[in-house]
Amino acid sequence: MRLKLSTLGYLSLGFLPVLASEEANEAMALTEASMAHRMMLLVIQLGLILFAAKLGNMLFERFHLPGCLGELTAGIAVGPHLLGKVGLPGFPHGLFPMAGEFPVSIELYGFCVVASIVLLFMVGLETDLAMFLRYSVAGSAVGFGGVVASFVLGDLTAVFLGEFAFGRSLGFFDPACLFLGVISTATSVGITARVLAEKRKLDTPEGVTILAGAVVDDVLGIIMLTVVLGLVTASSMHGRVDWGHIGIIAVKAVGIWLAATAIGLLSARRIGTLLKLFRDRAAIAVMALGLALVLSGLFEEAGLAMIIGAYVMGLSLSRTDIAHVVRDKLTPIYVFLVPLFFGVMGMLVDFEALGSTRILLFGLVYSVVAVAAKVVGGGLPALLFDFNLRGASRVGLGMVPRGEVALIVAGVGLAAGALEPDVFGVAILMTAISTFVAPPLLGYLFNSPAVGVRHPVKKEAEAGVSFPFPTRDIAEWVLGRLLRTFEAEGFFVHDLEHEHGLYQLRKDACIINLTEEGTDLAFRCAEGDLPLVRTAVYEVLCELQGAVRRLQEPVDMARMGLDMHQGAALAPAPKGLQISSFLNAQAVRLRLRGKTKTEVLNELVGLLADAGVVTDVATVRNDLLAREESMSTGLVDGVAIPHARTAAVSRLVCAVGMAPDGVDFDSIDGEPSKVFVLTLSPEGAPAPHVQFMAALGQAMASGVCERLLACRTEQEVLRVLGSAAVPAPAPASSPAAGKPGRETLVLKDYLRADLMIPRLSGTTPDAVVEELLGLLHGQGLIPHPSAIQAAVHEREEAMPTGLGSGIAIPHVRTDAVKDLVCAVGLKPEGVAFGSLDGGPATLVVLTLSPSDHPTPHVQFMASLVRLLGAVDRQRLEQAGTGEEMHGILVASATATA
Repeated sequence: MRLKLSTLGYLSLGFLPVLASEEANEAMALTEASMAHRMMLLVIQLGLILFAAKLGNMLFERFHLPGCLGELTAGIAVGPHLLGKVGLPGFPHGLFPMAGEFPVSIELYGFCVVASIVLLFMVGLETDLAMFLRYSVAGSAVGFGGVVASFVLGDLTAVFLGEFAFGRSLGFFDPACLFLGVISTATSVGITARVLAEKRKLDTPEGVTILAGAVVDDVLGIIMLTVVLGLVTASSMHGRVDWGHIGIIAVKAVGIWLAATAIGLLSARRIGTLLKLFRDRAAIAVMALGLALVLSGLFEEAGLAMIIGAYVMGLSLSRTDIAHVVRDKLTPIYVFLVPLFFGVMGMLVDFEALGSTRILLFGLVYSVVAVAAKVVGGGLPALLFDFNLRGASRVGLGMVPRGEVALIVAGVGLAAGALEPDVFGVAILMTAISTFVAPPLLGYLFNSPAVGVRHPVKKEAEAGVSFPFPTRDIAEWVLGRLLRTFEAEGFFVHDLEHEHGLYQLRKDACIINLTEEGTDLAFRCAEGDLPLVRTAVYEVLCELQGAVRRLQEPVDMARMGLDMHQGAALAPAPKGLQISSFLNAQAVRLRLRGKTKTEVLNELVGLLADAGVVTDVATVRNDLLAREESMSTGLVDGVAIPHARTAAVSRLVCAVGMAPDGVDFDSIDGEPSKVFVLTLSPEGAPAPHVQFMAALGQAMASGVCERLLACRTEQEVLRVLGSAAVPAPAPASSPAAGKPGRETLVLKDYLRADLMIPRLSGTTPDAVVEELLGLLHGQGLIPHPSAIQAAVHEREEAMPTGLGSGIAIPHVRTDAVKDLVCAVGLKPEGVAFGSLDGGPATLVVLTLSPSDHPTPHVQFMASLVRLLGAVDRQRLEQAGTGEEMHGILVASATATA
């Protein structure tokens, strides 16, 4: 580290090797100390900005103002022009000293640059590409109109008020006027994008038009800055302006932007495939950000703004199946960097740069003109592209914030000598006013639910299907299995809103929205993806039916190690919430009057009702009885813990009762129960239900039962139970990252002529399956088929695979294959496969998938169903060889792809 710092010292101070070694060592030591101090100051500044920006964000949102505005205000307050310059012990120049002519240090501004790239990359990811393309022409018109109006009006304002403000007459091509015109053209898409994101309006017609317009605005602004710099340079040298050279630069800038956008959109799928090679989701997201950083740097090198490159990369990936993955995994980076961006932007604002009253008045007029120019220049063209007055106003206001772009342009003018410090102060005032005025006004306009277009955009037609289930527990089980099934198919599963049961499944161009609606699972997707959904649900229901059949056998709790008393006496008392915190003396009865299970349950529920913690006694009784029907809650040694989840309570509650003579509660040991602890937990809300039950099981095994029976008062019962504690929850482990699967399935790749039989000889399902398995075995694709045949038979017993219309698709997952394989057979006479329509199956497709790694099992099944429904069955059944069958199926698969 010392060597690296020393080398940096040579580079920064310009030392030559001929210096005496003693002088060089002293210089290197000074350089190292200076760098260490700068790094120390940087980390303190980062921490302070984060806290200040967050507090500002919370304060402004409390008053229904955009949070980014609060972050800007916080940056102004703690920046080098206000509190940041106040000296402190150890920091004589303040925590945010001026870095020469620039308000912040290079290191801090570097963080700001990276933050702006992350912000625009995320904005691009959230852009609705279809709507962006639809409104790209409107966005170009809006950007062009805003640039022209802002430049002309900004320049003319300086021309007409130049003598009043600066004491001298200015012409249209005066450097100060030209730069004030260019500064006025800038648009800070980051500030507007933050407001749109907070209002969830990024994918609206106004949102995408603003973003498209802002990109065009930036490109045109950079071109105009190039032109103005050329004019200023020529003017200072008293030479002619090389309009040809300036024109070449302008065409180059536009060409690079258009080419990069087109290439990015066309190669998005390939980029997504490349990123999937990293497999881990976090790595995929980080590498995507790496591409955005590289492209941003290349855009800067080509003479365009870095933020345009970041937006182009985000826009390119917005329609890929990894878009949600990247957004989700980069959210922590976004939360860290973006407040820094707006905080540093606030630090660049210096109101002391405004000199006299005349300069201040000129700055106010210039700012009003700059705001009006964007609203009118951007809003009027919007009216020509189906926007109504409200929508045009939103678009115009969205183009108003200048932010960092205007400050950068102003800095270029100051460095070029075209702007005096007082004119630079005018640019700062205009930037501040436009940045502070636009967000709240834009937020106000978007608060109205009214649409901003004359003819609302009709979204692409979607198909929907809903599957009802008897109970919510079954629906949740099926949901979990479905999500794992789709992940095994290579889909990315995105938990959009877990509390509302909203998920999105994406693979390449396939997008499936899944919603848990009570006991129903509802799907929304393209019409062509419905067979995939139905096949996946069918597969999971088959698994469920098989599981139910196996569970019909009595469960040996002791054999499964589920004796709640096992090992409890040897275990230390768990630490955490006290059991007594869930108890109430009003819900304790020392001598229960009930003589049967039902009577005891009713009595305990009555205690809770009298305590006012149960809203519907009948619902609770039904829920408890349903739980008892599935498996009795009578344990051993005279203990019973009846429990249920119910909608009739809002928190975990329990009641305790004793029956010294005992009540038959169908206990595990066959003995009557004497101590009853009834527990109710809210349905669909978090509560430590399992933790509480575990603690009770341990407490009852520690001699507590006898002590409870000996209690004489309700308070004594509470004290006895109070010695047990609910175990603290274990730290949650990170979910395993989903692994991306293979690319879009090509059905014909799995169809082989040598695996097709034009005339099956078998007359029963087992015989047909045996014949097809023999074909696979003969080709060396599977080992001895007997074990596989038994698995297929068990699968058929669980639920027949006859689909109807003469089609049967027997299938199973097995360790005997390493990849998906299938064999096809024809039986014109038909075989009874238990089809849904009761008819025989004349076309049988046996499918085997590996059980130990992801394969497109469900996709293959869905694609196969579509193919067999579209193929010319009469022609297929007339085929005399496997080659003829293969040709017919492949031709149909190609036609329906």
